[in-house]
Amino acid sequence: MIEIERKFLVKGDFRAAAVRKETIVQGYLCASVERTVRVRIKGEAAWITIKGPANENGFSYAEFEYSIPASDARAMMQLCDNRIEKDRYYVPYKSHTFEVDVFHGAHQGLIVAELELQSENESFEKPGWLGEEVTGDERYYNAYLATQSKHQVAHNSVGNK
Repeated sequence: MIEIERKFLVKGDFRAAAVRKETIVQGYLCASVERTVRVRIKGEAAWITIKGPANENGFSYAEFEYSIPASDARAMMQLCDNRIEKDRYYVPYKSHTFEVDVFHGAHQGLIVAELELQSENESFEKPGWLGEEVTGDERYYNAYLATQSKHQVAHNSVGNK
């Protein structure tokens, strides 16, 4: 399966438009430019995800995601040296829904919006709170963030102006 997404920093308040929020913990069994193997837990639901490298413009990559028992995910999480925690807000705007991640821990203050698309050239309208596009910038990949401390990531978001 191919996933196509665009990433943006967030420069304004989006929370009033959010329809849902969930806390996500994810750990990385493998985190490299060539491949990522991630374990994700949201409440009592869990998945393992394998991602291939992004294409040349950073918009799309192969992704395989499978539901697994939460107990297995918690056990696998113990094998992960690199983890991130974030709150994800689902924010509908026009005909799309943005997933806005508010990071905790080492990346407190970083806020990144992602938009999944059907094709790389699909058009969409940008809400006023959307900032600079960072699609293809590995510094904003979750796998990269999980391996970096805050001072190693140059980011500018609502909490870091």
